[in-house]
Amino acid sequence: MASFSYLMSVLVLCVIIGYANAQLELNFYAKSCPKAEKIIKDFVEQQVPKAPNTAAAILRMHFHDCFVRGCDGSVLLNFTSRNGNQTEKLANPNLTLRGFSFIDAVKRLVEAECPGVVSCADIVALVARDAVVATGGPFWNVPTGRRDGTISNVSEANADIPAPTSNFTRLQQSFAKKGLDLNDLVLLSGAHTIGVSRCSSFSERLYNFTGVLGTQDPSLDSEYADNLKSRKCRSINDNTTIVEMDPGSFKTFDLSYFKLLLKRRGLFQSDAALTTRTSTKSFIEQLVDGPLKEFFDEFGKSMEKMGRVEVKTGSAGEIRKHCAFVNN
Repeated sequence: MASFSYLMSVLVLCVIIGYANAQLELNFYAKSCPKAEKIIKDFVEQQVPKAPNTAAAILRMHFHDCFVRGCDGSVLLNFTSRNGNQTEKLANPNLTLRGFSFIDAVKRLVEAECPGVVSCADIVALVARDAVVATGGPFWNVPTGRRDGTISNVSEANADIPAPTSNFTRLQQSFAKKGLDLNDLVLLSGAHTIGVSRCSSFSERLYNFTGVLGTQDPSLDSEYADNLKSRKCRSINDNTTIVEMDPGSFKTFDLSYFKLLLKRRGLFQSDAALTTRTSTKSFIEQLVDGPLKEFFDEFGKSMEKMGRVEVKTGSAGEIRKHCAFVNN
């Protein structure tokens, strides 16, 4: 009897360990909430055409979420006296994040179908993919089973999210810390083929590059810089004007962003940094010279890889009832 009890204890322990170490898988909710992914996809396909910039916004949100504590929905949390610290939403890189109400709307629909089953982290990952597809961009697999984190810290977000002013070394370190290589850096930066930015994210390149007012980044194409200064960001203090990250093609998921990089017309210092190393510049040239499908395929692989960064699965974390707050 003692040996039987011991055996049962070992089996229970193995089950617990296995559950805690569960991995992401395709169609994770097939039994627990079989309609979840279709509900999300249908809502995205209905709403995104009305607001095409949603795709870029949620894609950016997904990226910022995964780079801090992994893809656990921590970027969605609001400050409360209970958690005792300012959350990721208040970090400098996240002050211009948009799309939180969109995620909340999706969460309400899924909760109505299957209360307490589908995580906010999975919703962000699925919406990011479906929104990109809805704008004519690439499809990629989104394995699910992520759990939501309960910690969100402003200082971690400020430290871990690469800034648009990052040089190559900083970018390489930030990506390597998350298990992402230089090809992933180039491909994920390719998300800048859609969306917009405020002048404040790059105005120092135009007006104060060396710390002396009036200096301009010499790596930036002068004609492009002059156009930005005369028609868009007319002063270093402009914090509101919106600029296309991929001028003339910012609503289309294509190779235009990479073509502009090779013409020294990347909007951010972090964009320009990609052409300062032979390895990444050669990869950009390879993408530009290849078919669009190659970029789509490779971008999808990097997105799936990023979506697995430091995920919480099994018994870790929780399934939040509301994406902005941890459960009581």
